[in-house]
Amino acid sequence: MSARLIINGKKAERADVRDAVHRLRREGHAIDVRVTWERGDAARFVGEAAREGVERVIAGGGDGSVSEIANGLMAVDPAMRPAMGVLPLGTANDFATACGVPTDPVGALALAVRGTPVPVDLARANDGFFVNVASGGFGAAVTADTPVELKNFLGGGAYTIMGLLKAINFRPYECAIRTPQGVVEGSVVIGAICNGRQAGGGQPLAPHALIDDGLLDVVFLRPFPVANAPHVAAEITSRVASAEFVVRLQVPWIELEAREPLPINLDGEPIAKHRIRFAVAPGCLRMVLPADCPCLI
Repeated sequence: MSARLIINGKKAERADVRDAVHRLRREGHAIDVRVTWERGDAARFVGEAAREGVERVIAGGGDGSVSEIANGLMAVDPAMRPAMGVLPLGTANDFATACGVPTDPVGALALAVRGTPVPVDLARANDGFFVNVASGGFGAAVTADTPVELKNFLGGGAYTIMGLLKAINFRPYECAIRTPQGVVEGSVVIGAICNGRQAGGGQPLAPHALIDDGLLDVVFLRPFPVANAPHVAAEITSRVASAEFVVRLQVPWIELEAREPLPINLDGEPIAKHRIRFAVAPGCLRMVLPADCPCLI
């Protein structure tokens, strides 16, 4: 079985990653490596792997790298599309963590080359795909504006600090939200369209989401007075579907539309759109995950 590790260039010099690759090679696994330098490299490497008959492509990096590799795979003819493994090397590794992928490079690579691929869903955002979570409004602004130095120093906690700083002057977004259940008009402080379960360094946005159920888990927070913060916290903890400030939905698609561009973060990739349609792409990608992965049915 042939495998190609496509690793984020910022992580290529890690000694533990090099040691893991050498160890798996000594055990007889055919793993070659490509290192990304600039945007577009990952998709190009995925295409090359598919044309050369590589059976598995392993994404070495954080959630953004996982998403970039997945987008590259979706551009490949399904008949030639390799299965995908994950080597978590990012700041938060939210998708891999929620799925139970080992955090040590040896364990993660061993799973990627030895495990059995299973069909999983991706989420489509207009013309692109994402693997884990798309956050909108306040959450996207926090992620986009968190300096890389702060992320490297504090890990996932950097997002919490930036969130507190942003909240001081935050203005809610006016938008229309359309789903198969109807149209909702109003203001939104933060929203998340989830294929996976968590984002922002371990925040459980959709703690019961499954990546093979054909549905998106949607959560959004309406504006609230500061005095109501304890009540909002209780709503989030209770995970009630219909609440005063926290709204949760499970839908196959959702559309957002606003007069001003909405800041959206797709697995770490910031965009801004007046209108965006999210839809699930059921079972479109084969991914190697632990046999007891909690995010599978």
